[in-house]
Amino acid sequence: MSTNNSGKKIDVAYVAQLARLELTGEERVRLAGQLDRILEYVDQLRQLNVDGIEPTAHAIPQVNVFRSDEARPGLPLKEALKNAPQRMNDLFVVPKVVED
Repeated sequence: MSTNNSGKKIDVAYVAQLARLELTGEERVRLAGQLDRILEYVDQLRQLNVDGIEPTAHAIPQVNVFRSDEARPGLPLKEALKNAPQRMNDLFVVPKVVED
């Protein structure tokens, strides 16, 4: 467990479960320490006076570097499906994935 800025314990095993990570006991202890240091740093940042500073998404201005959106021909159907392990009715067949 790790402690957040309000003194509450953060269950590292629970967070790992949410992230779908399997951790050993040693990894949980190490990550709890790392999480403590991250939260301490966040607390330091919260103490900064940011009055009069406009919120930004990036530290430096970003410029759109994307190409223009133009319609182009796609792959022919036969070429797109030629390496498909399974296909049916001109579609890819993939295994069903269901998670609880």
